[in-house]
Formats: sequence, C-alpha cells, structure tokens
Amino acid sequence: MTDFSLNVEVREVHGRRPSRRLRREDRVPAVIYGGGEAAQSITLSQREISRLILDQSVFSHVISLAFPDATTQQVIIRDLQMHPFKLLVQHMDFQRAKAGQKVTVHVPLNYIGEEGCVGVKTQGGQLHHILVEVEVLAPSDRLPDHIDVDVSNLEKGESIHLSDLKLPEGVSILALAHGDDKAVVQVLAPRGAATEESEAAGEA
Repeated sequence: MTDFSLNVEVREVHGRRPSRRLRREDRVPAVIYGGGEAAQSITLSQREISRLILDQSVFSHVISLAFPDATTQQVIIRDLQMHPFKLLVQHMDFQRAKAGQKVTVHVPLNYIGEEGCVGVKTQGGQLHHILVEVEVLAPSDRLPDHIDVDVSNLEKGESIHLSDLKLPEGVSILALAHGDDKAVVQVLAPRGAATEESEAAGEA
C-alpha cells in the first residue's frame, strides 16, 4: 500500500478574506473533522496537494497529516473543491481515520483478463464497463487499493454483478447492504448483430 503524507499548519483565522489571502500565498484552507473530536482548521501547500492528487489512489487511502509540533493525524479526503477554471485546489475537507475504525471510500475497479475475454475474443461481443469504482465500508488501516474484476470467462450476454466481486476480509460494498446488486460489467452483442438477431427472431 502506498504511503501518503502532507505537511500542514494550524489555521487561526477564518472567513473569506483570510482564505483569499492564504490562496494568494499558495496555501489551501482545509478542515479536519470526525473521530469524536472537535473540527480543526488547517492550511497546506498548494504545490504539495496538487502533486499528491495526481495519483488518483490517494482518494481511497489514509493520509498522514504532519503538524509543526511533530504530531500527526490519520485522515481520508472527504471533499475537494477546485477553482472554476484553474487547476488549483480551493478548499479541502478531511475526516479522521483512527486505526480499526471503519470508513467509507470509493475504490477503483481493476478489470483483468480483457484481452482473453471469451465473449469478445470468440463470440464477437463487446465489453461494456458499467462501473469504474464502488463505494465500500472498510477498516481505515485495511483500505484496498483496488478491487479486481476478472472478465476472462465472461460470455456474450453475461454480466458480473457487485455480489460476484471478491472482497478483502472486513470490506463490504454499501450498495449491497441496501439490496442494490447492480451489474459492473457485461458483454453485449454488437449493435448491428443485435438488430439482425431480433429481425431473424421476428421472421421466425
């Protein structure tokens, strides 16, 4: 698992004008909340966070925030506000993630076996990705980097659903808890082929 960290400073002043001043100084205002503790206002380097979020996996990982007094807090990103037309972060929300505590994060799906997919390679179907990520509930110290979806044996007309995914121990998919077992990927017949099949069925 990748280790992510950021250097932060405590923010003593609040409001729009101080926040604008911070942004002019290439600092990003942010807040930390949760974990049974009071919310805490902080700032961080625009350059540092811009570089960090280039790695999309940071949004499903615990981040270590390092304070000037040598203390640290473990958090996950809960919200990130971008400038309307510049590649600049305007504000961030972090949620504390204490060891063993369960948190919800969006985890990317990693599709494997696409080149050898039976429904595509031998049956002329087209692979259709319905989801690229899923929201999971998992212990903060065991967040998965990704969830593998093996499509190598998927045949034309078949789908893989959320309930078919193999999850690490202690990880659950929130949609399933609400009875929503949606498909994540399927092999479809090519559009032209689907039309010809339906016409042939009508003639029969």
